[in-house]
Amino acid sequence: MFGKLTGWMAIAITGLAVSGPLASAQERIKVAVGGQRGVGETFSPEIGQKAGIFRKHGLDLDVLYTDSSGETMQAVISRSAQIGVATGLAGTMGSFSKGAPVRVFAASFTGGSQLYWYVRADSPIRSVRDAEGKTVSYSSTGSSVHASLMALLKYSGVNFKPTPTGSSPVTYAAVLSGQVDVGWAGAPFGIEQMEKGQIRAVWKANAVPDLDNQTIRVMIANAEDLRARNDIYARFLAAYEETLTWAYTTPDGLKAYGEWSGLSEASARRALDEFLPRAALEPRKIVGIEQALDDAVAFKYTTSRLTAAQVDELIQIPPATPSR
Repeated sequence: MFGKLTGWMAIAITGLAVSGPLASAQERIKVAVGGQRGVGETFSPEIGQKAGIFRKHGLDLDVLYTDSSGETMQAVISRSAQIGVATGLAGTMGSFSKGAPVRVFAASFTGGSQLYWYVRADSPIRSVRDAEGKTVSYSSTGSSVHASLMALLKYSGVNFKPTPTGSSPVTYAAVLSGQVDVGWAGAPFGIEQMEKGQIRAVWKANAVPDLDNQTIRVMIANAEDLRARNDIYARFLAAYEETLTWAYTTPDGLKAYGEWSGLSEASARRALDEFLPRAALEPRKIVGIEQALDDAVAFKYTTSRLTAAQVDELIQIPPATPSR
């Protein structure tokens, strides 16, 4: 069932039937996922719910797709959702520094392999150097796309013009119409268009070497809810990891990912292998925190670096829990 919820596209997902004691012990959880459905690493909540994996861990998910990282953040702050997936780490640090009741309880994506920038097939732009004076898109301020592009601006020394364009589909239309020179996308969006020769990738986020060793997106929770119901988040992570293993190692899991992303089996496999390697989705490993702290200041998300005590308060990964 599709509907609109304060600007979101809401999808009520019904899991497989579960018999026995678990059927009467399901905890209903709302999960706000940043970005368009079918893009990025955010498939685990939806396909895991449909496969009954989260219900095995006593959770029944209601997955809401938001338009931006900021909208995901607001949903968690207001407690419209208990969990936020795929918010930018530097932007999350900025909200935390301003007193927002948000906590990071897991990584969402590490490295620069999933975000990429592209041009129309007939564009003369072939590299970052060719983008001098050109408009180069990002989704929204505070997002991992914005932080990655600002890092590239600093690293490359090329004076391009960062331009907010919103979601991947909106950006794609802007590139094709010539409103922006270089578009951004998060795989698997755009892979089939590349294979058809309609667009051409010109660089990935890991054009900045440091980004390959940095967690750029995270999962967040409301501070009060995380403190009160830590077990819920521990079970969510266990189910999330189980879903990832299923998606990456079984034919049924790959098929479910392909259906979620709208890709053929071959394109779905390419998306996972080339843009979304399993190691990049490890939720219990947050790396490159020192660089993220520097970026948060450099890109004006925070006025000063968070202290070690503040980082410990912000990042709270629940302990692993046995499968139910």
